[in-house]
Parts: sequence; C-alpha cells; structure tokens
Amino acid sequence: MTKVLTEIKNIANGIYTKILDRKQPKLETPLRALTNVKYDEKEGYFEIIGKKKIRTLTAASVKTFAQTLRMMALSKELVEKEDIATKREAYYVSKNWGEARFNSQPDSDTVMDDVEAMLMVNREQIGFIPEEKGGEVAGKLIVIDRDVETKNEIRIDCTKFGSGAYSIPISIEHLKFETNAKFVLAIETAGMFQRLVKHKYWKTANCILISMGGVPTRACRRFIRRLSEDKKMPVYAFTDGDFYGYFNIYRTLKVGSGNAAHINKYFCVPQAKFLGVTPQDIIDYKLPTHPMKDVDIKRGKDALKNDPFVQHHKEWQKAIHQQTQMKARAEQQALAKWGLNYVITKYKLKHPEKFLP
Repeated sequence: MTKVLTEIKNIANGIYTKILDRKQPKLETPLRALTNVKYDEKEGYFEIIGKKKIRTLTAASVKTFAQTLRMMALSKELVEKEDIATKREAYYVSKNWGEARFNSQPDSDTVMDDVEAMLMVNREQIGFIPEEKGGEVAGKLIVIDRDVETKNEIRIDCTKFGSGAYSIPISIEHLKFETNAKFVLAIETAGMFQRLVKHKYWKTANCILISMGGVPTRACRRFIRRLSEDKKMPVYAFTDGDFYGYFNIYRTLKVGSGNAAHINKYFCVPQAKFLGVTPQDIIDYKLPTHPMKDVDIKRGKDALKNDPFVQHHKEWQKAIHQQTQMKARAEQQALAKWGLNYVITKYKLKHPEKFLP
C-alpha cells in the first residue's frame, strides 16, 4: 500500500508545483478501450499499448479535474486507515464535495476507474470494492480461508452446501485451495448452475462448478485464475450461443477487456476454453432459437472490426459470420429440448475438438 500512497502524493505534488509555477496542471490516464490494447496469444491477455487520455485544467474541465483529485484524496484516506468503501458509498461521500459532487454513480465509477488506471493498480488496492458478489462455487474443492479476528485457518468444503453454494468473497488473494477435481466449469446463468448442482454434476464429472452470473466480476475471474494456476486445472466456459455470451462474458473471462487493460494480466484466465453453445451447435443439436436483433448483429460486426482477440482467431471469425447469416441465437437452456438433463448426460464435454479457442 506504501506504493499507492507514494504515487498519489507524487501526482498531487506535481499538480501543486505546476500551480505555483502558474502553469496548467495535467492528469494523464491510459485510454481504456479496445483501440488501446493488443493481443498476444503467448501472453494470453489484452495488454495496454500506450495511448493516453490527458486532462488539462481549464474552465471546461475544472469540475472533472476536481472530482478526480477528491477521489484520489478519498483513496489516500482509505488506504491510510486500512478501510474500504463500496463504489456506491464513494458516490454518496461525494455529496459532501460541494460543486465537485457527482450527479450520478456512473460518473463516479468512471472517475474511480480513471484513478485506478492512473495508478496502474486494481481498485481494491486503493480502498474501493464492488457491490456485486464474486460468484458461486460447488463441487470438489476445499477453500482455506482465515478468521478475520483470530487469523485461524478455516476450511470450507464446497461439497457441503446442500442445495446452496459457496460465495466467492471480494478479496481472494489470501485463499488457498485443495482439490483433486479434473477441471473447472464456469457457467453463465444461475439457472444452469443450479441444475448442475442439484444433480451433483460435479460428483459424476469430478469437477468444480462456478456460476459467473453473467459477465464475471473481477473477484470471480481472479478466483478462477488463481484456482486454475495453483492446481494446474483446465477451465471450460459454458455460455449462451450469442455474441454477448461469446465476447462480453467468455472473452472477458479469457483475455480481459479494453476498459480494464491495465490490470487484465491479473484477472484473465488465458487457459480457458469455450464449450458453450456455438452456431454449429444450433445446427447439430437442432436447437430452438431466437431471432437476432440489430444490436446483436452490430455486436458481432464490432467484434470483427475492433476486437484483437477475434482478429487473432479465425475460428471465432468463422463463427461470427455463420451466426450472422443464420440471424439466430440460442440460450444454453435450449438443450432442454432433448430433456432437462440432456446437458448433463449428452452434451459435448467429451469432445474437446469442438471447443472454440
């Protein structure tokens, strides 16, 4: 944390010096977008390439400039006191900032992300935590946590939650794992996760089930990354057969996002493989479909045009063209056409040659 405090003070001193010299102070942050990342399969994640967003103190930018400095001051206070604030709490704290207060939380979140990127750390290191849960886990895994007060070790058996599941905490760096499972199955929807848990799929397949609950949170991605690396386990992602599932959920899990390019190397899971519903599955399994909307087609075209991950993998380019021509998408629950438990007994887990990269 000393590094974070030092960097905040250095930025503040630089601005103070500029003001004393009667020069316009500036704040530089990495541009957080797909246009500012590259993808190298050997590295396995989106890397930031250097484009900067420069905010100069002017009459037009004075409010945002002040909000950024106030957010940094709040971060400094949290780190010094070893305290935390949720993103929502940070927004409400700003209501005491006079004219620098935020009018909406999205504005507050954006400035928080700018500060995080400016310091090249993740937001937990500067005292801010998300509101959302990290995900849920069931199966052959023992999570070794510690008691907050006594620091004693706590062993949590993820096979012992009955019809429930273990919730991934926001901070997971201190966790340790014990498992003899063969793989991790990361699942998009809570409904499919619950079906697999109810029928103890983790037992018959000797695996660990993790519910991503849509786009996986940072905590969820970091948990999967640490688990897969520590235990040398393959990770398979099971999502709907649509461009949102492919590129907002799976791609974010595997290689990260443009928005978080400065920290992707900590949160992505490069070894993940896609075994979700593909365009070819829609044909092979004769799945019920929904028509693609204009926004769906645009998402696919944008991926072809702007996504370095898609541009690297011809398999994904082919899948996008195929699905765009079909003008159809399918949910993972569509496999229930062949029986509620078809996904457990017949789906393609035993055919890795059908997985997409």
